[in-house]
Amino acid sequence: MSLADQTDHLDAPHTFRSRHTLQPRVLFATPEMADFVKTGGLGEVAASLPRALRRHYDVRILIPGYRQVVEQFDHIPVVAQFAGKAGVPPCDLGLVELSDGLQVYVILNAELYQRDGTPYGNAQGDFGDNDIRFARLSLAAAEIACGIDPAWSADLLHLNDWQAALAPAYLAWSGLRVPSILTVHNLAYQGVFPRESLGHLGVPEDAFQMDGVEFYGQMSFLKAGLYYASHVTTVSETYAREITTPEAGCGLDGLLRTRAAQGRLAGILNGIDESWDPSTDAHLAARFEIDDWKGKRANAETVRRQFGLAVSRGPLFAIVSRLVHQKGIDLSIGAAETIVAEGGQLVVIGRGEGRFEGALRDLARRNPASIGVHVGFEEKDARRMFAGSDFLLMPSRFEPCGLAQMYAQRFGSLPIVHRTGGLADTVEDGVTGFTFGEASPRGFSQAIRRAFETFGQKKRLNAMRRHAMSRNFGWNEAALNYSALYARAFGNMPGLRMRAA
Repeated sequence: MSLADQTDHLDAPHTFRSRHTLQPRVLFATPEMADFVKTGGLGEVAASLPRALRRHYDVRILIPGYRQVVEQFDHIPVVAQFAGKAGVPPCDLGLVELSDGLQVYVILNAELYQRDGTPYGNAQGDFGDNDIRFARLSLAAAEIACGIDPAWSADLLHLNDWQAALAPAYLAWSGLRVPSILTVHNLAYQGVFPRESLGHLGVPEDAFQMDGVEFYGQMSFLKAGLYYASHVTTVSETYAREITTPEAGCGLDGLLRTRAAQGRLAGILNGIDESWDPSTDAHLAARFEIDDWKGKRANAETVRRQFGLAVSRGPLFAIVSRLVHQKGIDLSIGAAETIVAEGGQLVVIGRGEGRFEGALRDLARRNPASIGVHVGFEEKDARRMFAGSDFLLMPSRFEPCGLAQMYAQRFGSLPIVHRTGGLADTVEDGVTGFTFGEASPRGFSQAIRRAFETFGQKKRLNAMRRHAMSRNFGWNEAALNYSALYARAFGNMPGLRMRAA
């Protein structure tokens, strides 16, 4: 049954229906989840935040049925069928339960989703039909809110990034009112497509305007979500302020300033899961606790051997990152030989833009005893690098939240970060790491110089490590903040009523 067909039998306005639980039901729609597939921080958030929310809500995940998802199950039971809408094809809705009881809806359409590559593209670039693929995700979220699964329907939609951002728009165009939260993990990725996409996505022509989906003559999934969602969040308080400015607003700062003035924009810092604990992490060469610097040195020795570096008493710097302009990789490349000249070493893991991969490989060839580079990513290697390094280089030009700087602190590696977004909110200058205000070679080099000075003062270095390792970046606070926002979203929908406990 299609979304439009369902309007005939739904109450208007939408009311919360009692099912098998008194907990409000939240559908967490995401294009990736670390249990199955991830390309960045969103995958980690989608694996952790819903689990942290389960004590307060009946949470289910919605994710496309990529090959990486489908191949993890011998059989995926089908609980509903979606009809097509305009050029968005029909598909089945599967439901699986993970080992901890978390239930996951899977959109089953092999032609759309079971492809080689990432969720978004392959070596040749982004998939040419990403507008259709992720309109299907958005439409599915809206239809689940409308009760297409007779056993469960969502009281609130929590939508993530542009790939799910059309869901509140589809509901609005059908005259339905279901509260929705849109979380923007990175405003730079907006899902912009030609105006001609409107017809095959089932977008009304009258929605192609400034107060709708139009964005500089094209259609923007993300703008639609910002306009139609009940509330908008992003992943740190500082980033929430930054994106209301022309410098960081990516062309959407005007709309975001309006949302902020309405009290409909909030920054809620991400967390990290409990596995990031050096005293229990099985990936490490040696587990260690605060003040066990012998254990930390054992991981440093392992990392040096793995990357073929010389034995050294100098500081070990690490980069664990996507190798892209946003992350300031060019600044790190520019600083690398200075680090070596001062007696430091550098290890790098990640993949990204070819120009940066090539430049880093060249650095390693010229400095084989001091610089090691692995283009790619392995979880075990990354964790050992956090555990073994003294300092993490993270000079991002902008960083909505960032997770690496939190991982590093938990493992006693002091981050050196540009004071922006979530980096500003999670690194305390001179206490748990080093910050600099100007994303330039000069600002970065001054922060690195301070790190070298601190390395030479063992008492201060170890005091900073203790502070860093003592930081609590768990998900409980984020879950409480989202719970408060959910309650507010329910309260701001006149005519909607919560189920009685």
